Amino acid sequence: MKKYSISEVATELNLTVYTLRYYDKEGLMPFVERSPNGTRVFKEADIGALKVIECLKSTGMPIKEIKNFIDWCSDGDSTLQQRYDMFIERKATVEAQMEELKKTMELIEHKCSYYKTALDAGTEAIHKNEKIETFTTN
Repeated sequence: MKKYSISEVATELNLTVYTLRYYDKEGLMPFVERSPNGTRVFKEADIGALKVIECLKSTGMPIKEIKNFIDWCSDGDSTLQQRYDMFIERKATVEAQMEELKKTMELIEHKCSYYKTALDAGTEAIHKNEKIETFTTN
């Protein structure tokens, strides 16, 4: 079984060694073994678990709640419902974030079109019938 150092894992996951040490300090990596001299030794499964942690973090989940999830995983099958419910909640959160990003993208696309048309015409006056699109200081 291949083993990885903390720096190899940091590189693999595009994280810093400091971040991984912080996760360990916060109790997010109880599964990571240590060598006799105290060095963290990561396995492939540990990297997979860290990918889940990063996924949850990217949804805006606080470290404390991620820690709860890690604890539930350690508790085994008795927490399956809690873990399922947590992922259903995360899914709803991400769907809401995606909807907000979609609205943001629509506005950005509109502004790209607006400015492209103005650039092609050499003036914003081409948009005189639209609502005020620019910020002016008069």
